[in-house]
Amino acid sequence: MRALHPDPPRVGVDRRRFLGALGGLPLVAAGLAGCTNEERAQVDDGPIELSVFWWGGTRRAEATERVLRLYSQQNPRVSFRVTWQSLTGYYDRIATQAAGGNAPDLFQIDDSLLTEYAQRQIALDLTDYVADNRLDLRGLPSGLARYGQVAERTVAVAAAQTAAALVWNRDLVRRLDVPEPRTGMSWRDYVEWAARITRASGGRVAGTMDPSGDYRAFWLWLRGQGSELYQARQLGFGSAELLDWFELWQVARSRRATPSAALVEQADTGELARQLVVTGHTAASFAWSHQLPELQRYTDDELALASLPGTPVAQWPRASMYWAGFRGTRHPGVVVDVLNFLTTNVAAGRILGFERGLNASVPVRKFVQEGITEQTQKRVAAFGTTLDDLLGPAPAPPPKGHAKVRTLLVATAESIRSGESGARAATSRFMAQANAALAV
Repeated sequence: MRALHPDPPRVGVDRRRFLGALGGLPLVAAGLAGCTNEERAQVDDGPIELSVFWWGGTRRAEATERVLRLYSQQNPRVSFRVTWQSLTGYYDRIATQAAGGNAPDLFQIDDSLLTEYAQRQIALDLTDYVADNRLDLRGLPSGLARYGQVAERTVAVAAAQTAAALVWNRDLVRRLDVPEPRTGMSWRDYVEWAARITRASGGRVAGTMDPSGDYRAFWLWLRGQGSELYQARQLGFGSAELLDWFELWQVARSRRATPSAALVEQADTGELARQLVVTGHTAASFAWSHQLPELQRYTDDELALASLPGTPVAQWPRASMYWAGFRGTRHPGVVVDVLNFLTTNVAAGRILGFERGLNASVPVRKFVQEGITEQTQKRVAAFGTTLDDLLGPAPAPPPKGHAKVRTLLVATAESIRSGESGARAATSRFMAQANAALAV
């Protein structure tokens, strides 16, 4: 396996350039994908080198490379050229490569751009491989398997399963003698709990991160009320619902349940080391459940998990990220075999552990959980087991334009927190801009 040193993050590539780079891709992909089965078979008879690309840190890289070496040991004619980097600039780089017809054979993706990659024919259509079980998804929760489908075609496979979670400081809550937050508490009860934390600490620690710009929290809040973030290619909610959401957090701010706007904006970057539950500024933050081990490394206090406030049925079996193949790969059958190995092989599952989340395949997950000794990973596994029987149906992956909508929600929430905009005016502006982004 040839490992390429990760390139430094590329900054300053805006969405227009990203979409422009992708604009010519279907012709490139179609030309490469036009090989006949016979031609592909001839190509696949000799040594094969597949390129693999993902984002993440050193731990993810080490585990992923070990798994790919294991595959090569079992399939000696297949080797891998691997590249990895931070998330910053990751999608810009794929867009540039895809526009030139040389995207990685296998790459990591999340649900922000899954629909867009399917519509632009970047992602390999895996539907027929799933139908005859060459790509065996029968061990995945049905909702998790469906969450890799766009227009009823499978275009990606969950690399792991995760859940939006409340990460809270158990030691701090015990020191303050405040009851622990619980799965199933209402959003308003959660705000009251957070305000109680602030009072008990004498104002030294706020109860909760302000998630008014967090699309995960907003999406689950909507689903708890019978709405959705999206309906097909449109917003699934109206201005009144968004205004209610912003006003909920205005109340929280008035009760000092949340910290200053400057601290919230610091955490809005998503960088785990800046999350307020580990910097000591709040008792709780919002994160993905599989991020608990990394968050725990930033604090000596014990961290714990609960579902986000509201009914757990609002959650669904969610891919933390996916593996997808490039539509223009010269070796689609081998790419699919690697995908199947990553998904169903127990030895591979044990190596990967929970770094990306719980193993996508439930049988593999059970084998992996039996061997866990690290306490934080045990808490992640136990949390996943607790949620298993409570999850609701999976929605369709977000439509094209979702990444822009996410950015708009953060900016809108920040404008309200800072006092730059009133909630009503900011809501109206968001609705107009978000609808425009989805219409492109």
